[in-house]
Amino acid sequence: KNSAWVRSPVDQFVLAKLEEKGLQPAEPVGRRQLIRRVYFDLIGLPPTPDEITAFVNDPDPQAYEKLLDRLLENPHYGERWGRHWLDAARFAESHGFEQDYDRPFAFHFRDFVIKALNQDMPYDQFVRWQLAGDEFEPDNPLAMMATGFLGAGVFPTQITANEVERTRYDALDDMAATTGSALLGMSIGCARCHDHKFDPLPQADYYRFIANFTTTVRANVDLNLDPTGYAAAKAAFDAEHAPFAAALAQYEKEQLAPKFAAWEKTSAADYRQKSKWQILELTEAKSAGGATLTKQEDGSVLASGTNPDFDTYTLVAQTSLKGITGLRVEALAHPSFVKGGPGRAENGNFDLTDVRITVKPVSGGEGRPKLQNAQATFEQPGLAAKNAIDDDKKSGWAVDPQFGKDHAAVFEFTEPINVEGGVVIMVFLDFQGNNKHNFGRPRLSLTTTRPLTLDPGGLPANVVAALDLPGEKRTPEQASLIARWYGKNFDAEWQRLEKAASDHLAKAPKLNTVQVMVCSEGVTPIRHHTQGADFFNETHFLKRGDCDQKMGLASPGYMQVLMSAPDREKHWQAAPPPGAKTSYRRRALANWITDTDQGAGQLLARVMANRLWQHHFGRGIVATPNDYGVQGQKPTHPELLDWLAAELIQGGWRLKALHKKLMTTAVYLESSRFNAANSAIDPENNYLWRRTPRRVEAEIVRDNLLAVSGALDPTMFGAGSLEESHKRRSIYFMIKRSKLIPMMQLFDQPEPLVSVGGRPSTTIAPQALMFMNNPQVRQYAREFGKKLLPAAEKSLGDAVRLGYQTAIGREAEETEIADAAAFLQSQEQAYGATDKKPLARELALADFCQVLFGLNEFVYIE
Repeated sequence: KNSAWVRSPVDQFVLAKLEEKGLQPAEPVGRRQLIRRVYFDLIGLPPTPDEITAFVNDPDPQAYEKLLDRLLENPHYGERWGRHWLDAARFAESHGFEQDYDRPFAFHFRDFVIKALNQDMPYDQFVRWQLAGDEFEPDNPLAMMATGFLGAGVFPTQITANEVERTRYDALDDMAATTGSALLGMSIGCARCHDHKFDPLPQADYYRFIANFTTTVRANVDLNLDPTGYAAAKAAFDAEHAPFAAALAQYEKEQLAPKFAAWEKTSAADYRQKSKWQILELTEAKSAGGATLTKQEDGSVLASGTNPDFDTYTLVAQTSLKGITGLRVEALAHPSFVKGGPGRAENGNFDLTDVRITVKPVSGGEGRPKLQNAQATFEQPGLAAKNAIDDDKKSGWAVDPQFGKDHAAVFEFTEPINVEGGVVIMVFLDFQGNNKHNFGRPRLSLTTTRPLTLDPGGLPANVVAALDLPGEKRTPEQASLIARWYGKNFDAEWQRLEKAASDHLAKAPKLNTVQVMVCSEGVTPIRHHTQGADFFNETHFLKRGDCDQKMGLASPGYMQVLMSAPDREKHWQAAPPPGAKTSYRRRALANWITDTDQGAGQLLARVMANRLWQHHFGRGIVATPNDYGVQGQKPTHPELLDWLAAELIQGGWRLKALHKKLMTTAVYLESSRFNAANSAIDPENNYLWRRTPRRVEAEIVRDNLLAVSGALDPTMFGAGSLEESHKRRSIYFMIKRSKLIPMMQLFDQPEPLVSVGGRPSTTIAPQALMFMNNPQVRQYAREFGKKLLPAAEKSLGDAVRLGYQTAIGREAEETEIADAAAFLQSQEQAYGATDKKPLARELALADFCQVLFGLNEFVYIE
């Protein structure tokens, strides 16, 4: 009925309830209080005195809307609202439990959340990427970072063989339970051991739901942070490189081919007879530590990407040579390594600790030949090649200080390998002695001669195979291969052209890669003292949640209560494309959860709309934001919640637009003035007859201290810190589960064990003691005091006025000015009577600033 009060459709819903309950809405808040409210709501930082004055005196009727637009575009918006989502996602940067090992690359999920919110990423996309960014956009680093949502929970790092299966089901439960509570407000995890006692969630649905995550694991992978920028730079470089490649190709076609044909007729047979080594053509090359090994044309493999602390390379080839007497292991230099390598250590070195051989005749069987008489082109003192074949698994061969060169070691077989029909030879290169001292570009060769020599060169196996064929039977690829091999070894002009092309190629733009913790499939899992498998290929129904009571296989599915498609889960499921490394189960899950027609999308929208309402108004329309079930609280304004969810969906799932809708309502603009009559009817203010005063969260308490003191470091993103004295925003504290920041805990930051929908707001004595005694608070007070020194030179009253304006956003009253000035004089005299006389005024101002920090108004915005 009170239509004059209404500013938006939201107000009509609220007003209907107020009138039904006989409540009167509060009058609008003043502009000085409003700007402070809006700043803390949207960016979690205070406005400056100049910003307050400008807004209070702005005659533009659109001044408030323009203020909202500026703050929604402020990069601090993502930092402020990202913290809310990190609570819901139970984000932390360590595994938890007794050892609580760090997750050094997990912070990228936090950065994704901030960036996504600042970009106003549609919320349905925000959700899809967190569930299956690797299956939607595997080449987008931000989408890959988003998958850290699934792996943010706790995970034990000391798992014995008999605990592996139970631990894996615990991990699946964490993923499913968090997905349910954070995204859908459903306590899905309660159906692990039996049908849900209150909500329509059968136990069978639970196991079908966790089956979507069956093979999903945490992994640290290398991601290109700027694929678009790299692609543009690479395209420009390729255009520059084209003339070099064209000149080389033209020479090969017009001059090198005839030269090679003549050489083959006159000299090839003699050269082959003299060549002592045959370079192996590898059929397989893999790194146990997750490095990428890419085969090169010269028979070597180039290591890139992950450089683990310790590694084992497995190199496999097939050969028809008989009477094999020796193995040559080369470590070749490359411009992609520090100092050219040939190792991947920070100084270019390597540490080859063991060389092991397994030989499998094509006809069957297996042997493990022994090696002896090791020699090398160069040996670092005390780290000789013979160490790679001794009984000490930690002693090895290294080459410091001869970096940037090719090196080789040769090893003689104690007995020649002489097998008819050929053999598969597997060479295992161990690097277990020094952190990250792995080969950068290994190459293997075999010989049938004695004694072994360290002569360079040798014929690659694929060149030998091509030379063995008559010219007319060679493929174009084989013909090109052996022509280039000839040029590299015998033709000066080809070598000149190839060097020019290679030198230019060395200037190619480099990938900007970083290690990121993701959750995906077909990747190398993060391991810590785990006996047994990292995951199982199937998920079973478990009677009473007991791994020893399996009741059949669980196929992927969703909550029946949130499916209306006639073909049920098949409506969203599809087979993965050919060559896919992942199952595409999570992609289907993400499509179901965001489907507003036949899936869970409408509930998804309600839950998020409620979270926005909760953080703007202090209490959700549903006061239990993580539980919309029977055990949760019923909505105070159910029709309003429906309307907000519909607005979110129809607005393209854009959160910033919904923020603005909420913040331009009359109910948001209410003052916090107390009304005894209203309080008698609605003491908890459930129906929003006024703005409920509330304290800011732990992070904002500290950020406010940094901001008003001028100490705030605005640097965004990157690894966090456990150092309490760091001056970045509090969202950049490292969240280590066993070492939470005491200041954050004092002001109710939750332990990141499960999804948290809303924080309590306790009042305890240690909070006041922190403002009085904490060394960081004292340091901020001193820095704040220095900002007031110029005003104090004019008068103590001016310093007091500026202090109040800066710290709590209002003008000081005359009695406050008088009291504070007297306090400053007293403190300055007291300090002047001591050996701190030169600092007396600065210390007195610091005391005054610390008093301002201790005011309720500093942490209660109004």
